[in-house]
Amino acid sequence: MRSGFAGTTSIPAGETRMVRSLRRILAGLLMGLFLVNEAPATDLPTIRVGLLKFGTVNWEMQLLREGLDRKHGFILSPSMLADREANSIALMGGDVDVIVTDWIWVAKQRALGRDFTFVPFSRSVGAVMADPATGIKSIADLKGHSIGVAGGASDKSWVLLRAYAQKTLGLDLAKEVDAQFSAPPMLNELLLRGKLDAVLNYWQFNARLKEKGMVPVISIADILPALGIETPPPLLGWVFSENWAKANPTAAAGLIDASYEAKGIMKTDDAAWSRLRPLMDAETDAVFNALKAGYRDGIPEGYGPTDVAAAQIAFKEMRAIDPNAVADLEALPDGTFWPDFRP
Repeated sequence: MRSGFAGTTSIPAGETRMVRSLRRILAGLLMGLFLVNEAPATDLPTIRVGLLKFGTVNWEMQLLREGLDRKHGFILSPSMLADREANSIALMGGDVDVIVTDWIWVAKQRALGRDFTFVPFSRSVGAVMADPATGIKSIADLKGHSIGVAGGASDKSWVLLRAYAQKTLGLDLAKEVDAQFSAPPMLNELLLRGKLDAVLNYWQFNARLKEKGMVPVISIADILPALGIETPPPLLGWVFSENWAKANPTAAAGLIDASYEAKGIMKTDDAAWSRLRPLMDAETDAVFNALKAGYRDGIPEGYGPTDVAAAQIAFKEMRAIDPNAVADLEALPDGTFWPDFRP
């Protein structure tokens, strides 16, 4: 195994609505082919993976479906689900074996006696984006303005941003800004229409905002050192039951190995990205390149004790600013990070 620890988008100029529609149809057809389960040539175990329709995880899964799954001893069986809540419910109900989510969710589940565990998938984080016309150039400038937040009032990025503002400026963002919570594509649309002054959105949606002239104010990665977090912890990861991993050790190990091999390909192989482009809904070359660069920046090499310690610090900072965000837990429960992810 790998080393570690035991939108609405507008039609660009020159592109007609018909061409845009054809591109979407092509992407849908490719996704349909991606979801067709081929009859396995061997008795390899099947891993049922819960995915979101437009999630960036699908890009990596496409590479696995091109043969990395069989190479590593399993057959990938993807299930498309409506949203993060449906994904979580599918995992808890046993309808899928694995999903990608954050370690905050895992910690909450372990506190309830469930044995879910986490292996890093991505270090990519979101950022605050603003219309330059608002004059917002720093967190202090947000006072009195509206900000849209993806993920809800207990979203880890929002809670960490609040902790940063409180620690460095004595600013209580929950009281000093007009925070509105909505889905990422809607937030982009509202910002572009001037209905919001800033947004705290996921990295892939921010890539599209940059192309539209919006500017970054600060990223979540930038605020972490001020919170005592020198190593940005991986925020998203593969999540599965420890009992499932123990019952299917070859499949569990194979999934992680295949995932990290796919990441290695995506980090260096531009031809692979050309094959993935129809799945990315990248309406311009600039957006495509920004999405590719953002994904590459978030690729983890693995994880170790330093990463787990960073996650513990982030957890404590979140608890200090909003105990509800971490279900009032004192610390990350043991086993939140998969201990069998061996060096």
